[in-house]
Amino acid sequence: MHPFELVLSVSKEDIEFELRGVKEVAWADFWLNPRKLRGSDFLMRWSQGVWSEKRLIDAVNKTMQFYAIAYGLSSTAPKDNVRDFELYFERLDKAGIGNIKRPDLLIFKIADKPFVDSFIADSGGEEELPFITEDKLQDIIRKAVIAVECENSLWVAEKMPDYSTPMKAQKRLGGRHGLPKNAVLPTVIIKEEDRVPLSKWQEENKIPIHVWHVFFDRAYGLAFDEAQRLVNEGLILPTEQVFQAPGGATTKKHIYKYYYHYAYPLGISNEKPKLVPDYIEDKNGHILPYVKFEGGSLDIMQDAINVLKSL
Repeated sequence: MHPFELVLSVSKEDIEFELRGVKEVAWADFWLNPRKLRGSDFLMRWSQGVWSEKRLIDAVNKTMQFYAIAYGLSSTAPKDNVRDFELYFERLDKAGIGNIKRPDLLIFKIADKPFVDSFIADSGGEEELPFITEDKLQDIIRKAVIAVECENSLWVAEKMPDYSTPMKAQKRLGGRHGLPKNAVLPTVIIKEEDRVPLSKWQEENKIPIHVWHVFFDRAYGLAFDEAQRLVNEGLILPTEQVFQAPGGATTKKHIYKYYYHYAYPLGISNEKPKLVPDYIEDKNGHILPYVKFEGGSLDIMQDAINVLKSL
């Protein structure tokens, strides 16, 4: 699958919108991209990902104790125009590095900000980092406190039905504590396909990876090593989901949903985002509407700051 489609893939259970009456559209008629971006869900997915990562970066930088930069391939991509986003992945693909897996963010102590900013400026800016091999990026990687893999969900965590449900002994977990398979509650998600490359990155660079999952009202963090332990001990079992790409292709993937009980409180929202209408227009004047995320802010909780300080 092309990296552009891979990044914008959406779990089919999260697809809510359809354009009624819109049939297959020949890709040549689309101004946007040659991979038939036909549904509003994929544009909303792109906007949601950009918004959630920006909230995390801003929240970390507001602490005045730590400093965050975008580092992953999609994290350093253009953020204001989905067409530029696509062309960026075309460039990555031509360079043969479109499918490399890097954590989305790097977190530093605030004291290292001048060095990091100078290094990035000398390298051509954040958007050029993916085109530089990691052996040449070790000067800033070595200074990182942690690397972060970002996930997000379109849920208000506190309103999810099983938000306050305590874990109990579960037959499917061999009598160990957990929650029913169909429980609906905040979770930190890791895809099976990401476990090996993230583990390899962590081992090669000697920097711990954490997974930060953003909801509308709060965020949770989980150390990658802890996530691996929970899987290895059979406390978290894989879930199969079907993902659909913008071009229509579907793939089955296993994901791991870690109950928020296992995570540390990362952040809490102090300002709700706005959902505003937006659209793209193809060369023939065809309109594709979608919902865009704007504003909102997150405060990093003391629990998370203590985790960062301990590292």
